[in-house]
Amino acid sequence: MGIGEDGWDGLTAPARAAIKAADSVMGAPRHLLLLAEHGRAERIVWPVPFADGVPMLLERRGQRVVMLASGDPFWFGAGSVVTRHLEPGEWAAYPAPSTLSLAASRLGWPVETIHSVGLHARPVEMLRPHLAPGRRVLALMRDGAAVTGLAAWLVEQGFGDSTLTVLEALGGPRERVRRVMASALDWTDMVHPVAVAIEPAGEGRALPRASGLDDDWFAHDGQITKRPVRALALSALAPRPGELLWDIGTGSGSVAIEWLLSDPTTRAVGFERDPDRLARAAANAARLGVERLELVEGDAIAGLAERPHPDAVFVGGGLSPQLLDALRTLPHCRLVAHGVTLETEALLTQCHSRFGGELLRIELARARPLGTKRGWKASYPIVQWRVAW
Repeated sequence: MGIGEDGWDGLTAPARAAIKAADSVMGAPRHLLLLAEHGRAERIVWPVPFADGVPMLLERRGQRVVMLASGDPFWFGAGSVVTRHLEPGEWAAYPAPSTLSLAASRLGWPVETIHSVGLHARPVEMLRPHLAPGRRVLALMRDGAAVTGLAAWLVEQGFGDSTLTVLEALGGPRERVRRVMASALDWTDMVHPVAVAIEPAGEGRALPRASGLDDDWFAHDGQITKRPVRALALSALAPRPGELLWDIGTGSGSVAIEWLLSDPTTRAVGFERDPDRLARAAANAARLGVERLELVEGDAIAGLAERPHPDAVFVGGGLSPQLLDALRTLPHCRLVAHGVTLETEALLTQCHSRFGGELLRIELARARPLGTKRGWKASYPIVQWRVAW
């Protein structure tokens, strides 16, 4: 059940009836206090961490239990965490206005124009893909200290000119709404529950949404699929919502990270033998706000059987007959493999002859100084094999 800062007065009639009929009411201390003396149910404080309260709730199966959550339990709330353990018909939800809807009504922003993100238990870097002039972002924060940390991070990213609207205890008697520039925020009296509406501004770099980010977005040791080739690789991989990628020999993680940036529901696993590269890929993913990249150290073939089957696989180099045989056992999979050496090119040519698909030779040249003039400096040709089975 969702409860707002106005407590009992803001509840709907069905929600009030559920509380009056309940055997027990579970919630955070703040939520329980909002109900005052309404209802005779046993009051049970939901523990921290949150996951510890789920078994306590399930122990009361068959009883009339009300669980309290802020606002709409299914908007960055506890609803889905709990209902995944219950059967249809075992539960009913009574939402209150969410922080999103309350914030939009205070700001005059159409809800459909706002990107919302829950940062009460996630790093601020999750905002990185959404920092661009003209965007409207609403972030749920853990507390006032987290708001201060957010402002400092925005300054570090070059977005210190962003306007922040700090919204505290919306919908209740403690409500307060204040505006400040990120670089000027010095308040120490911000209270929970708190959200921040962000209007990005400044000289910071906006993260492009097209495939083929500049290479300098990624820390690397030279082991990186370069921007033009990466764009062609992602076009061939064709990420779709909800799909899983295996990036074998992930290096800097650039292909997997761009796959994840294509849609918030995509997933990726990066396989890499070199621990330094693995750590670098993890740092790149964190810095670009992609927390869904799972990284596996070691031989790819040994780890394949332990993972959920992918929808697509990228092999940036080093495809071998053994690896191909292992990948061929995967059902309904798209494979994109690159080769630079003559040996790998010969293998890809044989694979194309045996299994079909599309074989593409990529030859790139860049303008470089040549004496007092300029000339073309060619890169090693790359052969791309794309196939689906």
